[in-house]
Amino acid sequence: MTHILHLDASARPGLAGKDQHGSHSRNLSHRFISQWQARRPQDVVTYRDIGQNPPSIISHDWIASSFTPEPKREAWMHDTLAESDRLVDELIAADVLVIGTPLYNFGMPAALKAWIDQVVRPGRTVDVDESNPLDPYAPRLADRPRHAVILTARGGVGFDVGGEMAHMNHLEPNLITALGFIGITRVHQIAIEGQEVGGELLAESVKQALGKVDALVAELQRSLQAERVEEPA
Repeated sequence: MTHILHLDASARPGLAGKDQHGSHSRNLSHRFISQWQARRPQDVVTYRDIGQNPPSIISHDWIASSFTPEPKREAWMHDTLAESDRLVDELIAADVLVIGTPLYNFGMPAALKAWIDQVVRPGRTVDVDESNPLDPYAPRLADRPRHAVILTARGGVGFDVGGEMAHMNHLEPNLITALGFIGITRVHQIAIEGQEVGGELLAESVKQALGKVDALVAELQRSLQAERVEEPA
């Protein structure tokens, strides 16, 4: 059985094409999940709408608590980290992380950054070896194959690698760096562009992206099945 963690980060609550001012990134992520479940209804999906229910922003107390070794934490420290522990547990359990997110002002929405800050945790998702200051970090989520699917919607065009605006895209590169830091390195990306342009350009981009989503679902399901066959008994 495969576990999927599905995050939506858009501030828009509805789906593009169905709701006024609906979200294109939500449309992609919900298409991915619906296609996946149509093929594999037995798999488990955990859903978090962080766009409508953002995680807490980390604080001084959070930092002090997370960098205090578990046996030395006081009761208030455990309370401070309770939300983070829930989010980390969901991520650790996941075989596939699906993130639906818009590009806001050349980067990720604040809600998604808050989630990243909550799940990059010393002792939970990354180990820190203070005796090796030149290379102190070791990802903990590299213990088994995990995939991340980043489904993006952009107002402009040319933000893909090699595009004229690629140097201004700090969304996917930031996510890929943060996820790789904790051990999730199998990353798949699909984007819609031209939301602000609209018309045929947007319609064609949506059509192509939905087709890529369907193909990626089939590809990932085959890949995960092959990875399980290769695991030692």
